[in-house]
Amino acid sequence: MGKFPAVGSLFFFCGILAAQQSFHVYVGHIETHAVVLAWGHTDGGGNTIGRGSKSHGRARVQVGDRRAETNESWATISGLRPDTSYPYEVILNGSTIGKGTVRTNAEKADRVAFFVIGDWGTGEKPQYRIAAEMKKELERRLSSDNPIRFVLTTGDNIYAQTALGPFSRNSGDSDRDWGPKFFEPYRDVLRRVPFYASLGNHDGNESEQRGDLEVYLDNLFFPGGKPARYYQLSYGGLLDCFALDSSMNSESGSRKAAFAPGSEQHRWLRQQLQASRAPWKIPFFHHPIYNAGPRHGASLKALQHFVKLFEDNGVRVVFTGHEHNFQVSEANAATRQILYVITGSGGQLREGDVRASMKDAHIAAWAPQHQFLLVEIYGSTMKITPISYEPMRIVDATGKGVKPEFDVVLPARPQVVVPKGPGK
Repeated sequence: MGKFPAVGSLFFFCGILAAQQSFHVYVGHIETHAVVLAWGHTDGGGNTIGRGSKSHGRARVQVGDRRAETNESWATISGLRPDTSYPYEVILNGSTIGKGTVRTNAEKADRVAFFVIGDWGTGEKPQYRIAAEMKKELERRLSSDNPIRFVLTTGDNIYAQTALGPFSRNSGDSDRDWGPKFFEPYRDVLRRVPFYASLGNHDGNESEQRGDLEVYLDNLFFPGGKPARYYQLSYGGLLDCFALDSSMNSESGSRKAAFAPGSEQHRWLRQQLQASRAPWKIPFFHHPIYNAGPRHGASLKALQHFVKLFEDNGVRVVFTGHEHNFQVSEANAATRQILYVITGSGGQLREGDVRASMKDAHIAAWAPQHQFLLVEIYGSTMKITPISYEPMRIVDATGKGVKPEFDVVLPARPQVVVPKGPGK
């Protein structure tokens, strides 16, 4: 008899503790018939949020009329209907720590909308202002015919407070760093849609701490159900997105390229692009193929083996970051008819004037402003709109203003005419 009050007291204590801590509940991944929800906090030390997080107690997760119970800090809820909105609730140790609404993916789609953002995790005011604009745009489109389905990132997801290579401080190698730089600014976006990230040089030991990469792989969820430095994300047969790793980050030993010709990633990308039947094939990664600066150069030479695969497999748009501004390339013979878009100022910003370099760099438009991208696809047409907390002022190499919308149209598929035989 004496044991039961102790157990009850412990459960009651856990409930009080959970209520006192600030828990983040977020959508980790969405599929046609399932969603992944995760929760945790960024207080104290240790692994407190993400796939490998320590248990915070017994959780009950309700999505529509589907329910799961777990001692983990995340759960997959299956058996859902395609393209359907579901209310959800996460109850931890008897207390509700988060509610929201999530919408499953369409099984067969003729449209999709999503955000792209890069170089953002600073924890500073501009990042929060951009995050507020993302929330506004997401909510504005909730009842439209093309709501936001996910967020792609072009790397440098968490920046160090002081960047000194292996001696960097608050660089993202601890969950505490992720609170003010990810879970808090995007709290309302994360309660509805998942972030699908790519790696930048500041997400590991290329520029900061090796431990940054480990925490990145733990806190985010990926298609395929396991952490991945590169992966494919598909939506409704309409598009296949390819998150690529253009960094020099390493999980052990010295820094090394994950993208070298003939590497495992290169072979994987060739296979996946060739197998893709989606009309839209969209690579996204950190280092820009074409870049007018002002600080970084172009990565065309280092990544030309990727560019060849893009050209051979019908890629028409590529999203990158690294340079802390907004740039759009030409789409002509020089760029293999591919539009390359730099969105690298979601939190960081570099204001230097690049107009004198744009022509030689094959850059058609540029803006030194904080921004993220709204990407809308309707069938064979894509519209890319950079959005800031102020009016976008985009110019060409002469300084002439450019309309802040960029369209890409897939080429018409050639019709195959079968000659009729004699008497037919």
